[in-house]
Amino acid sequence: MSKRRGSRRSGGGLPGGANPMAMLQKMQQDMAEAQSNLEHETTEVSVGGGAIRLVITGHQRVQSVEINPDVIDLEDEEWLNDLQDLLVAAVNQAIEQSQAMAAERMESITGGLGDIPGLGGLLG
Repeated sequence: MSKRRGSRRSGGGLPGGANPMAMLQKMQQDMAEAQSNLEHETTEVSVGGGAIRLVITGHQRVQSVEINPDVIDLEDEEWLNDLQDLLVAAVNQAIEQSQAMAAERMESITGGLGDIPGLGGLLG
């Protein structure tokens, strides 16, 4: 006959009695809140020495594009190509910055996943 041992599940096995499920639920709530906040957080990009200024949200939604009229030279045949190139550069830089901002917010929440037993290598 084997002896039955008492339960060894005091506090979920984490220091201080932390419950892994509670930690994951809290993290999920924090991530949802951060995602919601990113909709209203913005980043601004300026290219061409201030020729174009673009504002984008953390959800990669362009809020505004401002073109400095002083840079438009209707006498120059290449101004349209230059303007288009600057717009592409501004949008791409803005998207990159917005994605970096979103990743930073999520990393600040998920950075502790390695502390939860069994999840150590899943997200990193």
